[in-house]
Amino acid sequence: MTATTEAVQGAPAASRRNEKVGQVVSTKMQKTIVVEVEMRKAHPKYKRIVRSSKKFYAHDEQNSARVGDVVRIRETRPLSKQKRWNLEEIVRRSSLNQIEDATPATK
Repeated sequence: MTATTEAVQGAPAASRRNEKVGQVVSTKMQKTIVVEVEMRKAHPKYKRIVRSSKKFYAHDEQNSARVGDVVRIRETRPLSKQKRWNLEEIVRRSSLNQIEDATPATK
């Protein structure tokens, strides 16, 4: 073995799983959130920035994310028919949720 192969084998494996950052759109399911990720790409011919979005279903074990939060999700094994992502962290809380928490609704 050479020095380079020993260094690679001895080092902890870095996670090769895909990560995305997006906004929570729905939390109506139990332990599941829907995250909308916006992609911006230059048009091949016209060079104009085109925005496209895609929704991903992610597993949220503690039901901690709320609508409007910006979250980071990581690819994982299939958890259900549509869930292939796991909630890693909440990057930024939504300002709407802070207002709702401060003033509880009374009916």
